[in-house]
Formats: sequence, structure tokens, C-alpha cells
Amino acid sequence: MPDPAPARRTFVSHLFSDEWQMPIALSAGVALLIGYSLQVLVDEQNAAEWVALFHGIGHALVWVSLALGAVHGLKAAGESLANREPNIDVLMVVGAGLAASIGHPGEGALLLFMFTLAGALEHRAMAKAKDAVARLSKLMPNEAMRRVGNGDASGWEPVKPEELVPGDLVLVRPGETVPADGEVEKGRTTLDQSHLTGESLPRAVEVGDEVFAGTMNQNGAIEVRVSRRVAESSLQKVLQLVLEAQEQRQPMQRVIDNFSTPYTLAVFAIAIVALLLLGTTRIGGGEEPLSWTDAAYRAITLLIVASPCALVIATPTATLCGLNRAARAGLLVKGGEALERLSTVNTIAMDKTGTLTTGRIEVVETRVIAGGEDRLSALLPVVLAMEEQSTHPIASAITRAVRASGARPAPIDAFEMVPGKGIKAQHDGEPAYIGTIEYVAPFLSSDARLDAERVLEEVRAEGAITAVFAHAGAVIVFTLADTLREGATDLVRELHRLGIRRVVMLTGDHENIARKLGEEIGVDEVHAGLLPEDKVAQIKRLRDEPGTRLAVVGDGVNDAPALALADVGLAMGGIGTDAALEAADVVILNDDLSVVPWSIRLTRRVRRVMFVNLIFAMSVIVLLAAFSLVGWIPMGVGVIGHEGSTLIVVAISLLILTWKGPEALGGSNGE
Repeated sequence: MPDPAPARRTFVSHLFSDEWQMPIALSAGVALLIGYSLQVLVDEQNAAEWVALFHGIGHALVWVSLALGAVHGLKAAGESLANREPNIDVLMVVGAGLAASIGHPGEGALLLFMFTLAGALEHRAMAKAKDAVARLSKLMPNEAMRRVGNGDASGWEPVKPEELVPGDLVLVRPGETVPADGEVEKGRTTLDQSHLTGESLPRAVEVGDEVFAGTMNQNGAIEVRVSRRVAESSLQKVLQLVLEAQEQRQPMQRVIDNFSTPYTLAVFAIAIVALLLLGTTRIGGGEEPLSWTDAAYRAITLLIVASPCALVIATPTATLCGLNRAARAGLLVKGGEALERLSTVNTIAMDKTGTLTTGRIEVVETRVIAGGEDRLSALLPVVLAMEEQSTHPIASAITRAVRASGARPAPIDAFEMVPGKGIKAQHDGEPAYIGTIEYVAPFLSSDARLDAERVLEEVRAEGAITAVFAHAGAVIVFTLADTLREGATDLVRELHRLGIRRVVMLTGDHENIARKLGEEIGVDEVHAGLLPEDKVAQIKRLRDEPGTRLAVVGDGVNDAPALALADVGLAMGGIGTDAALEAADVVILNDDLSVVPWSIRLTRRVRRVMFVNLIFAMSVIVLLAAFSLVGWIPMGVGVIGHEGSTLIVVAISLLILTWKGPEALGGSNGE
């Protein structure tokens, strides 16, 4: 005969699980409503033959409601007592039990019903606030197509993503999810990274681009060379950091947690003192003290309303909702403490390269200084044919610019690279040169050389980079520079609107470049030509100034020391950067600069919500406690007021999830 014990254990484990808390709470509420209604109906009807039956059924249903509400209450109270840390769960169960023992099972059942219902709603609110983890967890595919064999005997085999190792080649077809971090070896497509980085627009990738596990391939098939195991992927690191962040407590929450047990014991002591005083002392000029039953009724009411349910959840619900809202915008905040520090910053230091700028040089001007502007369209295909065969960053930038103009490579021969100087080739039997002025100058006429040197002197005074092209008497000068990141020109203005008193730019770049950029975007201070150790020294100087709460924004690669030194460090585009994920307090998973002021707005809103929650919760406790002592409110009203305040606190915190995204910058989300 099968042992029924496992089935019983399964039923009991389900009964006490969080998933069953809501059905049990609703069942308790229905039983209480029907039981109370039957008792009221019996009192109003004077049909003697049915009085006993209806009254008995109603009374029994009230006790059923009390028993149902006690399921999760007893579980929570038992756990806290087992840990020798009595808390609000103990207060609620004891209060309900005492109310029933003095002839008020209805009030005890109402208390446990609302307590269980509030706990179920709080659990669901917390689950909703933590859904960033659930969404990240679901991004990983169950299968990956890995190449096996070589040559004609090669093929693709399905494997678990966990089996992939660095060096494996995987096929990602349209509609499939990238199974591991890697680099595109073949094909081009667009990837949906919205769940991972918060970017609304898909990202185009081609050969040589880095891709991340958990991103969705939207159109073309690509082959990806795996660079990291799944367990070491950026997605898994972000997921782990989100989990750790949600476990961290706000400083205020840590204070509340530390006083939870002493507060509970103090409430018990105050309730006992109130019972003794009410039962032995004349109150309000009365001739006799209250009866012990009435005194116990008021003391139990005090015990219930003084329980700090709303106070305890005032900060964690707001914090979790804030962390989740940030994650949905591609912002990883490492816990409640980082969130609070970010809300108080008044000075921001920003790296230039890779943060305010893209970190990639681009052609900003193309100037024909000999040969006539009308020849430009005919010369650009020659430039493209020469530069696309080089891997130098300057050549890559010129290639991108020329391709963007619609040009196609012209036929060339006798191609030759001169390391550190430039490129030589022939087109239509004429030599063509591109490179530094020192390399190209000997092949120019004296007038063309003078014009080129004059132009280059102007450009170099601004700290820009140049490349000179010469062919058949024509001379073109390409001016290249690191370009501003989108949103950089609005960033400082938005930070100043938030009350950030000083925005400082730190860079190792040329003084002229830094000054020009600083004037363009409106920063308050520019410090250029800094070595890594100089940048660290500047951060220390700023941080140590009286009254300064410093945030540092960097690209997370070479800015790790500065990010770690600041009161709060924000890393831009840190999804694939280990240094950013480790050193920064806040990781901006995309490259959207508007997230920086938005994050400050969000954290300030979270702080305001916590303040409102705390004031509201404490006010309710004080008012209800005072009213219960003087007998102005019955126990039922106290229960509704107490548990209702808990639900209101949860609702206020959930409003954070509706906070508009960075695209609403300067709109209704303003301070």
C-alpha cells in the first residue's frame, strides 16, 4: 500500500507556499463575509426557529475564516520565533488570537484576512518589481547550432548553450536568440537588445562586431565565434548583479530591520501596561476602571494598530520598484545604497573619449585644395579603393565616410602600404598617394604643398587629425576627429536643470580639442592632457571638497579607478565590459547619455516616495494607537486602518513603475 505521507507533505507545502497565499486570503474573506452576513441577518429577522441554525452557521464560518487566515500567519510567526526574532507576524497572530479569546472572533478573523491579503498583494508587488530578473532569465535560448567537422564534411549540430566553449562557431538564424557572447564571423543582421540594454531601436551588426547572449536576431543569418562561456556571459553577469542589487538594503531599511525585534517587544510591553492601567485606573473621569474585558479589547486593538507593517515595507517596495524601473531603461543600479547616493549628487565629473564622444574618429570635413571641387566625385572612388585595403583607424574612418557618399571603389593597381606614413597606388596610369603630409608633400607642387600645409596648420591648432590625398594634380585634405555622442549637447543643460552645481570634463586629450568641446556642450570646468594618475588625482580633489557629493561618468574600460573612487560611479555602455560591471555603482547598458540625468530624477523620486511612505505609515500608527487607547475606534476599524495603510504604501511604491523613460527628458518627469 503506497505511503500517503509524501502526498500529505506535498499538500502542506503547497498550502503554505506564497502562490497559495492569495487564494487562502480570498477564501478567508468570503467565509468571513458570509458568516458575518448570516449573523446580521439573524439579528434582523425574528424567526425563532431559524435563529439558532443561521447563527450557528455564521459563527462557524467566522471561525473558518479565522483558521484560514491563521495558515500563513502562523507560518510566518513560527519562523520568526524559531529565529528568536519576534516581529510583526507575531504581533498579528497574537492579536487575532487574543481578540478571539475575549469573544471577538470576527475582529480576529478580519485582522488575519486583511493581514494575509496584504501579504499576498505585497508578494505580488515584490514579484512585479523583480520582473527584470525574470525577463533576463528568459532571454537565454534552450538550444544552439554549433558547427562540427571541416570542409565538405562540416555541418551544424544542436547543443545546449551551456556546452559551448570559446572558439566554437554557432549559427544564429532570423528569429533566434544569440546563445553566447561572441564576434560575428559571417553575415550581417540587426539585433533586438531592448530587454538587455533598454535600447528601443535594433542594433545593426556585421563581420567583426561583438554580440551578446540573449539578444534576438531579427533578419539575416549570422555565424558567431564564441568568446565566453554562457556562465561568464554579459547577460549572466548582469543577471547576477541585478539579484545582488535587489538583496541590498537601503540605509533606512537597515535601521528599520535592526529595530524590528525591539519594536515588537516594546509594543507587547506597552499593550500589557495599557491593559493594567485601563483595568485599574479611572479613565476620563469615570467612576470605575474599565472591565478587564473592555480593557483587554482596547489593549489588543493597540497591539494591532501599533504593528509596523506599513513602516517595514515602506522602503523595500520603493527600492525594488526603483531598481526595476531603472533596469527597464537599461540602467543597472547596484542596490538601494547606490540608488540613495545617486539621488544626492551635486557634482559630476565626466570622461570625454567614449563617454561624451563616441570614441571613434570620423571624417568631419573634406576639403579640395587643388584640382577643383568638380573632380571630387571622381576622386573619392580612388580614395575608397586605397583605404578599404587598410585596417588603420584613420583608413577605416575615411572608408566609412566615402561609402556613405555613395561612391564605389575604382580600379587600382601597384598597391603599396608604407607603415606609419601612408599608401601608394596607381589609377589610370597615374600614381596616387594618401597619408601624412610628410609622406605626400614630396609629390605635390610647391603651391599645393603650401596650401596643404596652411590648412593642416589650422586643423592641427584645433587638435584634429588629417590625411592628405594626391592624384593627378588634385589634392584633398580629410579632417578627422572624435565625434560627439548623441545627446551630449543637451546633457549639461539637463544636469544644471536638476541642480547639479558643477559639471567637470576630464580627458587625456589635446588641450585645444578639450576646450572647444567643453565650450560646445557647456561644461563648467575642463581638465585636459591628463595621464591616468592625474585623472585619479583630480577625482580625489573633487571628492574631498567640503559639501561635494561626486558622481563620475566614464566608459568603464580605462575609467575603472575613477569610477571606484567616486561617491557613485556610472559606467557608459558597460554591457560587455567586465571592468564597468565590477567598478561602477551604476551601469548604463546602452550608450544613451539622456539616461544620466534621467537616473538622477528617478532616484530622487524613489527617495521622495520612501519619505512619503515613512511619514504616512508613522502617522497612521500614532493616530490609530491614540484613538484605540481612548476607545474612539473599535477593533474592526483599527484593523482596516492598519492593513489599509499597508496596501496604500504598496500602491504608492508601484507608481514608480509608471515613471516615464529617458525619452521624456525635460517633460513631465522634471523636478
